[in-house]
Amino acid sequence: MIPPPYLLYLGDSQNELSVKTSRGVAYWRPEWSLGEHRGPECTLTLGLPHLGFAEAAEKGAKTLIVGVANAGGVLGPKIVADVVAALEAGLHVASGLHERLTEHPEIVEAAQRRGLSLFDVREPPKKMAVGNGRPRAGHRLLTVGTDCSVGKMYTTLALEREMRGRGMAADFRATGQTGIFIAQSGVPIDAVIADFISGGIEAISPARHDGGWDLIEGQGSLFHPSYAGVSLGLLHGAQPDAIVLCHEPGRPHMRGLPGRDLPDLQACLEANLASATLTNPGVTAVGIAFNTSNLAPDEARRLCDETAARFNLPCQDPVSMGVDQIVDRLVECFAPSQPALNIGR
Repeated sequence: MIPPPYLLYLGDSQNELSVKTSRGVAYWRPEWSLGEHRGPECTLTLGLPHLGFAEAAEKGAKTLIVGVANAGGVLGPKIVADVVAALEAGLHVASGLHERLTEHPEIVEAAQRRGLSLFDVREPPKKMAVGNGRPRAGHRLLTVGTDCSVGKMYTTLALEREMRGRGMAADFRATGQTGIFIAQSGVPIDAVIADFISGGIEAISPARHDGGWDLIEGQGSLFHPSYAGVSLGLLHGAQPDAIVLCHEPGRPHMRGLPGRDLPDLQACLEANLASATLTNPGVTAVGIAFNTSNLAPDEARRLCDETAARFNLPCQDPVSMGVDQIVDRLVECFAPSQPALNIGR
């Protein structure tokens, strides 16, 4: 386990998506989030106390979370220097970047000298099996998306919270660095060799016999040229009984690809259902989740209502509206007395 409380590192970030890891940890694990560390060029804040490394350690912080994302997932000289300074102040360090902390001798030396730990959460398990697609017991839900960073993790965690609040057995299964920080477990699926993607998901959501649900965090999009392979592997390995489609209305283009439009919702839903049938012919859609953070509340509600009517599926913003209607539909579709319906097909 990565020892809390955390100091969340924002560096010199100036783009909201670049601090989504720190923001996700602060939102879902506020009890672990002691403060934030911002560089002189940083224009963002999580609303937490701004602390230096030594000050954070004095206040009880145990670990610096390098909660930033950048092109290529690199540490860079500034982040490396800050990590060393945090270690010198007595903090463990955890990072979700593709470039490992352990690739830098000065970081390793400082950690060893101070008797502290380094956590590279984007390091996949050393041994994984190839997926086999054989049916396994239990229920699984997978969040899918029209694009990257549209709210799949938030939706999955919101579903877990709502279902547990109803007394249902439900467990969030993390597949990305932010989710792993929050859940303290999971597989960083975008760091897994392609042949083992579906097997990695089978491993984190094995057969279960308690009538509960594994809620699997989706990644990427079948319609994103850069990341569709990961999305497809997730669909096959998750063997989902249910899917929830996630979308950010008004996004001008696919993330990182100016000029490439987001897919039509109907086309995206149908493609995900069709791909999922390879390992679960009974898969069904149970809801649509919108990230409406850039819309006025009245507009967000109107758009969700219109979408719900269009698809005959509940449509909610998990953060501002909750996911109670989606869970209602899930319960309705998978009640023990009736089979699941192929809604949205």
